Amino acid sequence: MPVPLAPYPTPPAPYTPPAVNGAQSQLVCSGCRNLLMYPVGATSVCCAVCNAVTAVPPPGTEMAQLVCGGCHTLLMYIRGATSVQCSCCHTVNLALEANQVAHVSCGNCRMLLMYQYGARSVKCAVCNFVTSVGALASTTEQKFNS
Repeated sequence: MPVPLAPYPTPPAPYTPPAVNGAQSQLVCSGCRNLLMYPVGATSVCCAVCNAVTAVPPPGTEMAQLVCGGCHTLLMYIRGATSVQCSCCHTVNLALEANQVAHVSCGNCRMLLMYQYGARSVKCAVCNFVTSVGALASTTEQKFNS
């Protein structure tokens, strides 16, 4: 005689603190690096993809983002940090504030390049051309534009 099977019990719904006016924030999953949305006030977030639990930074903590130079993964970090280690490839990335970086177009392929303020030159990752930057480059550009 067959034995009837009972269905699995339904797990209780996880507690989610009430969001203020439906406000949400976001962070990067510590396991699979996916972007997670969560209600303001939560202390941790469980990823639906990999089930990793990621702690939410304390309220008022300003976060910043950068792209890892080794594996091109989006990294989030607490604003003000000077370096960020990628959890995927372990590359240590220099975290510069907006006022510490400058931009210039590559002298060969015209790709927009970002470099640390005060550098004398920057090498293009696309065509490997080295573009001079700084006061000397500005003077040279002015001579050609006159």
